[in-house]
Amino acid sequence: MATRARIGLELKNGSIVSAYHHWDGYPEWLGRILNTHYNSYEKAAELIDGGDMSSAWTNERWSNDLLDRHKEQYGPQYYSQRGEDCPPRLDADMCEYLLPDNSEEYAYVFRNGEWVCYNMNQFDDSKLPEIVEIPSAALFV
Repeated sequence: MATRARIGLELKNGSIVSAYHHWDGYPEWLGRILNTHYNSYEKAAELIDGGDMSSAWTNERWSNDLLDRHKEQYGPQYYSQRGEDCPPRLDADMCEYLLPDNSEEYAYVFRNGEWVCYNMNQFDDSKLPEIVEIPSAALFV
């Protein structure tokens, strides 16, 4: 079962450009991957520019082949790599980005030089999205 997430980047005008992320979207994995490998505005923008993805950090590709282990070519697995048209989404502001009717369990946004994670409380209609901590330890994958 997937832990769905949305990865966003706050632009200078306050709008949010984002991409859907399908697997392992919880802070203990995706949050740490974002902090470790996509820890600048430029890196976050490059990740999101590819559009919706299965995973932000993997060495698997749609053919189910693993990349050459000697090269350690980890990176995102985009749906566009299998021929789908899933470009980034643009929301006018944080309120629109964090709408409770989205299907993601977590939402990340890179703003003010750091990643912020929101638990969307997808399975509790009585709660609004709330900021949750991303564990600080880096992942070495």
